[in-house]
Amino acid sequence: QVQLVESGGGLVQAGDSLRLSCAASRRTYAAGWFRQAPGKERETVATIAISGINTYYADSVRGRFTISRVNANNTVYLQMNRLKSEDTGVYYCAAKAGDNIFLPRLPQSYDYWGQGTQVTVSS
Repeated sequence: QVQLVESGGGLVQAGDSLRLSCAASRRTYAAGWFRQAPGKERETVATIAISGINTYYADSVRGRFTISRVNANNTVYLQMNRLKSEDTGVYYCAAKAGDNIFLPRLPQSYDYWGQGTQVTVSS
């Protein structure tokens, strides 16, 4: 069992930047960031393998967001630049307890979830 705690969300204007952090209670393998807007399904934003080299980004955020991790302190980050109003939602981090041959992309593939942090982008 892994506990995940997100932080860094807030209210910003379009074009601004935010950096989200996800602190895990112990080591994880694949990890990712997901978001959910009111009335919509949870969607994948970005995922990252344990090495930090293999990553996946949703088309809507590619080129603006960067996922990274520091395994020494079990933390995964999401740097969000040039934020848009459509980026608004609750952002969740998630992780898998075991290794995978391929980097999972779907939310249902992940084992542990944080409580979420609200990101609101005004326009």
